[in-house]
Amino acid sequence: MSEQNILLKVENLKMHFPAESTWFGKPTKFVKAVDGIDFQIESGKTFGLVGESGCGKTTAGKCVLRIYEPTEGSIYYQGTDISKITESQLKPYRRSIQLIFQDPYGSLDPRQSVGSIVREAVLADGKKKAEADVKARIEELLTLVELDPSMAGRYPHEMSGGQRQRLGIARALACEPKLIVCDEPVSALDVSIQAQIINLFESLQEKLGLTYLFIAHDLAVVRHIADTIAVMYLGHIVEMMDAGELYANPCHPYTKALLSAVPVTDYYTEQKRSRIVLEGEVPSPIHAPSGCPFHPRCRHAADLCKTQMPPLVDQGGGHFVACHNY
Repeated sequence: MSEQNILLKVENLKMHFPAESTWFGKPTKFVKAVDGIDFQIESGKTFGLVGESGCGKTTAGKCVLRIYEPTEGSIYYQGTDISKITESQLKPYRRSIQLIFQDPYGSLDPRQSVGSIVREAVLADGKKKAEADVKARIEELLTLVELDPSMAGRYPHEMSGGQRQRLGIARALACEPKLIVCDEPVSALDVSIQAQIINLFESLQEKLGLTYLFIAHDLAVVRHIADTIAVMYLGHIVEMMDAGELYANPCHPYTKALLSAVPVTDYYTEQKRSRIVLEGEVPSPIHAPSGCPFHPRCRHAADLCKTQMPPLVDQGGGHFVACHNY
């Protein structure tokens, strides 16, 4: 991968939230939501970030958007480290990096019509535009996300979940972004509608050359849209690979356990495979275990796993694994 083609590069990203403090307000314990992750996304590609709820994937996305100020690490966007610049310096990047929310209803103002919601995003750059141009742009964006322009007069409560998510996508596209952070954008939708939205994402990427950071907990969904997939556990990336490798050659025991829980439609395949049941619960990020974060639930854990954090090592072909036993 050429450095010139890399749109986003994250190095040693950490986000620690104060959990307990002294009488004088000095933090004594931290929630280590993200604890030193590295990844990069090539322009025009999709990077999938997956894991259980609470693993830190959404926090990582919010750090990329600078909604959160990272505790440590660097976020390079088009070669510029945007993790260390001021809010005023961030303005040129705010329109270039957009977010699509998980809840298509809660992220929309119920008092605004469809046209008003998109209009607000179109005019957000502060430039004067003729009313005819604004109206034409609104119609263009609604058509782009496969909504009828006649719906501009409707309100969010008059739309289905899939239509509301399409509206959220149109609002993001109004800013003409290069990178879109998709925070579980289909998890609140019916399965049939999920497929339609995923197809829309792929179509828009092909038409507009968009780059996605796609955050999800559903491996089956991410496999269809992502070019590269990273699996997170307790604030760490434990495995990262091309999407084709996910099912063909999972290496980390946590990835194997996740895949064993994905439903298979073929009856005979389902009967042949065995479910990997993990023991215990995900440890608290306040009291994260020493060494490998997965070792308390891993049946292959050795003494080394309890004391040393395994590095994320390329095992060949861009397949990275963080496991002492691999």
